[in-house]
Amino acid sequence: MLHVRMMSPAELTDDVVAILESDDSVSGLAVLRGSSLRPKGDVVFADLAREAANDVLDRLRAIGLHHRGSIEVEQVATWMSLSGYLAELRTPGYSADSVVWADVTQRSYEETELNWTYVSFMTLATALASIAIVVDSQILVIGAMVLGPEFGAIAALGVALVRRRAALFGRAVATLAMGFGAAIAITFALVLVGRLFGWITVDVVTGDRPETSFIYTPDKWSFIVALIAAAAGVLSLTSAKSGALVGVFISVTTVPAAGNIALGLAFGAGSAIWGSALQLVVNLAGMAIAGWATLALQEAVWSRISLRRSRAEARARRRML
Repeated sequence: MLHVRMMSPAELTDDVVAILESDDSVSGLAVLRGSSLRPKGDVVFADLAREAANDVLDRLRAIGLHHRGSIEVEQVATWMSLSGYLAELRTPGYSADSVVWADVTQRSYEETELNWTYVSFMTLATALASIAIVVDSQILVIGAMVLGPEFGAIAALGVALVRRRAALFGRAVATLAMGFGAAIAITFALVLVGRLFGWITVDVVTGDRPETSFIYTPDKWSFIVALIAAAAGVLSLTSAKSGALVGVFISVTTVPAAGNIALGLAFGAGSAIWGSALQLVVNLAGMAIAGWATLALQEAVWSRISLRRSRAEARARRRML
């Protein structure tokens, strides 16, 4: 169940109420006349089944409510309502499977913001990955994978393609390129310091590392794992279930590959640089493709469900006449 709060100009409120009252997925509706100062007008509250959110929000956007007022949507963690239960039963589909595109798109823009926090996490994760490679520790590699913030920007590529948002696509590409570039450059400088103090030697970088050799030796499984992980990650981001994201973070080797690139650059180890760069490209490409395909499938499925819902409502109205 979703809770929607709308700040509506007085002249739009009747249209807003009409849209909400006519939809079977809305289980609760309240209007506070004259309670909004900016914009000057009313506040409208509604509870609706998550499965119908896209249809209802599209109709509210069609009358320009998001331009002249505001629409806020939040997930209700716990609710007890017979009318809410009946609204969910009347609405085709399942809430856990439904995709609220407004929420997904907004989160994509947030995840692709190239800010200090993003670059900091990316740099810390890449530096930790470099240490993991030096000491040949799979546990530290996993820690670096979980710490890396890049998956949100990768998922945004798929959202941009499916929702046809060219600006979002460019923003995601720029964030990934600049984020990885900055993290590799800073880690490269840190590796040079470690080399100066004798903490890291060329033998450590080019020698046998059985626990972390997968980072710079990509194969067909690298691409397959990236596809599976990204599909699971996108499902976690778009559905009401997000518990699988940690498994996604520790399945792909984007950040460890970036860490090994920094090590290779500091010691001029061409095999480490090119092998890791290929691993990074394979993982990014696989995740971008899988993210796009998963989102495209979800959009196709939910457009069918939305059509089925509108037909059912039309039949119900005809029976009432």
